[in-house]
Amino acid sequence: MPTVFIAGSITIKLLDVKVKECIDKIVKSNYDVLVGDADGADTSIQQYLSESAVERAIVYCSGWTPRNNLGNWTVHHVETSHAPGSRAFFTAKDLEMAKAADYGLMIWDAKSTGTLSNVIELLRRKKKARVFVNKDKVFKDVGDVAQLEQLVSRMSEAALKKADAKIRLFEKINTLKHEQSDMFAA
Repeated sequence: MPTVFIAGSITIKLLDVKVKECIDKIVKSNYDVLVGDADGADTSIQQYLSESAVERAIVYCSGWTPRNNLGNWTVHHVETSHAPGSRAFFTAKDLEMAKAADYGLMIWDAKSTGTLSNVIELLRRKKKARVFVNKDKVFKDVGDVAQLEQLVSRMSEAALKKADAKIRLFEKINTLKHEQSDMFAA
């Protein structure tokens, strides 16, 4: 059964109707849903899934206790040696969801480096993401580096600088470009 990793920015507390419609399509297609346990978009996604009586969801958490599991779904505990509460600690679950999923649906505030990292990780694994840019109320598909560059063009200059400092954004984009060009050279 296809699996979709659904996540988003911690600053997003309410899901747009377009996002809800997309989640409805995923559920009606009998896809399995992977969702994180963070506040913000993860909790809003869980709330919507719970209200929709979705049974086929798995909550991923780093460590042993999920911060949120509103639907009392199965929990996938991700073991990590990183310090509890650190960025690396919570990122471990996101990496596992990107590994386990076939596709991603991200709800992005056009600045969150966590959500952007999830898009990059899916792309690095040759998987596609559909990204809802919350400030513009539009979906952007990301299946290659050019589409990733179009997505990050929606960021402010300050957000771009912060993303580059936090996650080495431009280095990651260049690495993906080289990987894609090597694919075609072979």
